[in-house]
Amino acid sequence: MPQQQAVLDLLHAPRFADQAPAEIYASLLDEGRYHCSIRTMYRILGQHGEIRERRAQLRHPAYQKPELLAERPNQVWSWDITKLMGPAKWSYFYLYVIIDIFSRRVVGWCIADAETAALFKPLLQDAISRHQVPPGQLTLHADRGGPMKAKATAFLLADLGVTRSHNRPHTSNDNPFSESHFKTLKYQPRFPQRFGCIEDAKAFCRQFFTWYNQDHHHAGIGLMTPDQVHYGQVDAVHAARQQTLDQACRDTPERFVNQPPKPPAKPTAAWINPPIPTADPQA
Repeated sequence: MPQQQAVLDLLHAPRFADQAPAEIYASLLDEGRYHCSIRTMYRILGQHGEIRERRAQLRHPAYQKPELLAERPNQVWSWDITKLMGPAKWSYFYLYVIIDIFSRRVVGWCIADAETAALFKPLLQDAISRHQVPPGQLTLHADRGGPMKAKATAFLLADLGVTRSHNRPHTSNDNPFSESHFKTLKYQPRFPQRFGCIEDAKAFCRQFFTWYNQDHHHAGIGLMTPDQVHYGQVDAVHAARQQTLDQACRDTPERFVNQPPKPPAKPTAAWINPPIPTADPQA
């Protein structure tokens, strides 16, 4: 029947192809249009064997796994936002943090009472300026939260010559450096359950980030501090440590019977999702 075909064509239209009949019915009513009842829509779909298939018509895009390599500072930065509990129940402050994945240095941070892309613009611009990052060198990795995906953020990164990268949805290990850093922050013995005001939160984070960058010996970068790695002191620190261990070996050789002591290895690269080596079919 022509009337049923008209309804079927409507259900096949691109704007309605992956929607349930009830959603289509309501949308049409809001537009001042009525074709048939929800039950009739289901009946017409059933007559054409499309009810089960219709549920499978919605396809999520295939998100590519990010594979990012940093072999020196200011190649890949990761940024994220975490909540800090405020003085009252359901009150929060939002901590924005940008971290260099090679050196683990926090290159920029701020605290606000809102989560918005507008606050990120001056934070990123200041970090790029202070660290003298040239256009085309930096990749900025983030999750798929609202501020990260906002058009304002995309335009800003394009203007600054920064490549953007995003997590896959519901894949927490796509942003391991930010996640690990927030865990370090919140597991500090002095980290309070709640902050009395935003100034209290800023004061705590100011002290924490100073300690983290300058004094925290990070296991992921050869037990060096982020500042030592970020500002090119790796070779000097490693050599000085080796001299100390060599002297200890000369003074008490009986303590090192298996092999001469060596300091932790120098950091050489940092990966987000290193590629999985494929087996050689000719091996």
